[in-house]
Amino acid sequence: MNRSVSFLTTGLLFAIFWASASVAGKFGLRSVEPLVLFTIRFLGAGVILLVYALAVEKSRLPSRSEWASLTIFGGFNTTLYLGVFVIALQYSSPGITTLAIALNPLFISAMTAIWMKRRVSWIEWISIAIGLGGVLIASYPLLLNSQAKPVGLFLLILSMAAYSAGAVYYANVQWKLSRISINGWQVLIGGVLLIPFTLLLHAEENRFDKTFWLSLLWLIIPVSIGAVQLWLRLLKTDAVKASLWLYLCPIFGFIYAALLFDEAITLYTVIGTLLVLIALYIGQSQQKKTG
Repeated sequence: MNRSVSFLTTGLLFAIFWASASVAGKFGLRSVEPLVLFTIRFLGAGVILLVYALAVEKSRLPSRSEWASLTIFGGFNTTLYLGVFVIALQYSSPGITTLAIALNPLFISAMTAIWMKRRVSWIEWISIAIGLGGVLIASYPLLLNSQAKPVGLFLLILSMAAYSAGAVYYANVQWKLSRISINGWQVLIGGVLLIPFTLLLHAEENRFDKTFWLSLLWLIIPVSIGAVQLWLRLLKTDAVKASLWLYLCPIFGFIYAALLFDEAITLYTVIGTLLVLIALYIGQSQQKKTG
């Protein structure tokens, strides 16, 4: 398959699956607390991935240095990102949290330029700006009556910075393990590190009913296994260009919300979606030139 077509297909599938996490999560949260749902999700995904990696791929166990790298990656990509994000939800409105994902391409581009000494071209900065503008416009109706405390905004930014740092760190490490093995170990370690947050913030009774199990199944297989595998593949191609696909996630999120929760798709959504697609086209064109 042509490299640019493969990148396009991988990015599109990633956005479709990754955006579905918020909808599946909304259903699951009707039964259990946020950290309970996501901790079980990560532990379950980690076990499934590692059983496959060790039994089918015959992958070896990580070396001492690889344990350190996996713990750092899992800590940023899973524990800090989700732990801080869930706390931030208590102080922020849904509209504000929808926009948080749009900070990731900016963080990833800046961190890549500083950490990896990779010059971000002006074309890439333009595509990032257009994508951010598209998400802002699409989210505008959600923000009209939104309220957020300063601590909530700070925590949201911190969680996005942690996720972005994890992405850049992964792209900067010369991994010897398979992608499935890396994902399995990092998500399992991240889930284990998340357990103290879950126990500390536990406050309500949890119901492990049919809604919980269906939500959990979707979050584990298409999202934690499928989408994350695609994300890791994108990151190894190019972290900056990979980050542009994150702009498409809120757009798919709006579509899922309209289909499953009867939330309206407005003119703002349409205009914002067009801008995001333009940003992705510019980024994809740049990928063809450098690929």
